[in-house]
Amino acid sequence: MNTEKAAGKFDQVAGKIKQSVGEAVGNQKLANSGVADQVKGAAKETWGNAKDAAEVAKDDARARTDVKGEDYKAHAEDTAHNVREKIANTAQNAKDSVNEKLDNFKREHNS
Repeated sequence: MNTEKAAGKFDQVAGKIKQSVGEAVGNQKLANSGVADQVKGAAKETWGNAKDAAEVAKDDARARTDVKGEDYKAHAEDTAHNVREKIANTAQNAKDSVNEKLDNFKREHNS
């Protein structure tokens, strides 16, 4: 497990505890801060997973090709580009989904 994944998991657990304590004592600011820590932790863990996936893709590209020099480099760069695009698209989709749910929540509670 890389450091981002471990730090992300820690932040999520700490955030959940902070949220629970805040809710138990009626401190909305503390509870909200706990949720923010959970989101930050989830992002860190996801970044760690993305780094692991990129490493696997790099290793896979190296193992699949028998070519040397520039051909290998071009293939590795294409693979890395494709992995980055998938990660960026996934992050954008996650952000859009969360924002849509937050907008729905706000509309429901402002009506």
